[in-house]
Amino acid sequence: MTDFDATRQLFHLPDGVIYLDGNSLGPLPKSVPARLGQTARDEWGEMLITGWNRAGWVDLPRRVGDRIGKLIGAPGGSVVMGDTLSIKVYQALASALEMRPDRRVVLSDTGNFPSDLYMADGLIRSLDKGHELKLVAPEEVKANIDETVACILITEVGYSTGLRHDMARLTQKAHEQGALAIWDLAHSAGAFPVDVLGGGADFAVGCSYKYLNSGPGGPAFVYVAPEHTEAARPALSGWFAHEAPFAFDLDFRPAQSIDRMRVGTPPILQLAALDAAMDVWDQVDMSDIRARSVELCELFIREVERRCPDFELVSPRDAERRGSQVAFRFAEGYAVMQALIDRGVIGDFRAPDIMRFGMTPLYISPDDVQRAAEILGEIMTDRLWDRPEYRVKAAVT
Repeated sequence: MTDFDATRQLFHLPDGVIYLDGNSLGPLPKSVPARLGQTARDEWGEMLITGWNRAGWVDLPRRVGDRIGKLIGAPGGSVVMGDTLSIKVYQALASALEMRPDRRVVLSDTGNFPSDLYMADGLIRSLDKGHELKLVAPEEVKANIDETVACILITEVGYSTGLRHDMARLTQKAHEQGALAIWDLAHSAGAFPVDVLGGGADFAVGCSYKYLNSGPGGPAFVYVAPEHTEAARPALSGWFAHEAPFAFDLDFRPAQSIDRMRVGTPPILQLAALDAAMDVWDQVDMSDIRARSVELCELFIREVERRCPDFELVSPRDAERRGSQVAFRFAEGYAVMQALIDRGVIGDFRAPDIMRFGMTPLYISPDDVQRAAEILGEIMTDRLWDRPEYRVKAAVT
């Protein structure tokens, strides 16, 4: 059994703050500052450029990728780190479209994160071969997978409502129709058990700064199913994706491994932070994480609905169809969230009217959730949100 009191002690949590926004940015693991100091001082400082060999920096994207691979059901050597999630979406989609040259439809849903859709649209425009980005309602994805679809591009858990897709079923339907499946695990990896191999994912991508706690702007990961490694041509042919980066050939030859999905020089300091942050996963069971997450979400929904009758639950009520977050709709949701943050409970807001609350069992307890609901109830009962300063929109919401 996972000891959640013990895992909570591994994180720096500011006094007086209940942090319900780990689905946007995880808090600081206490082990990270020391690891960053070691990497900067002892490796960068003392080894200088020899750190690429002596400190093993060159292999860090693969080593950390394998650690994430264990959380998402990926075999060793099939996950690599680097760049941002948007870049990894682009890479996976470009490879998938090349692997299905006779098809022109990329199927996604209206609940997908806009950046995924922007990347898809930009790639399609650059290719200029008649491809179409087809968007349907989340519940209509399966019915729209047909023989015209080259690939589906689906975020397993919708960023706004927390709706969880049945990725294995969607992937099965895609394969039956001859299409490929790209899974975006931004709100899945570290939130609940994932099985990309068992579920048949052809590609999977995800970020590391949410549930994996790598810090702001932490590197993303990409998974390529082992049977596709040789067929997945890297559209972004950076030098670290080359079979022999330090041969400095003028012609590109892709690496004969997942390294072909690397691009440029890896961000060593942020990879070091992520590597340290990953240590917590060595002492937890993902089934325990999921069970506690459901418990926290159910408690929050129950307590908020009892205290805030004007709120509309937009997350699925059925826990099986929900990720590790809860979202409520209220016309003045932005102001309510600012009032809540002002009182030490941090969630976030998504336009036009959705308040999101991440339930992260590694450091959030039932007592935290109960107290957050109480404070939210006080804000609504006394209309504490109705102040001019809470309506001023910040650059990041």
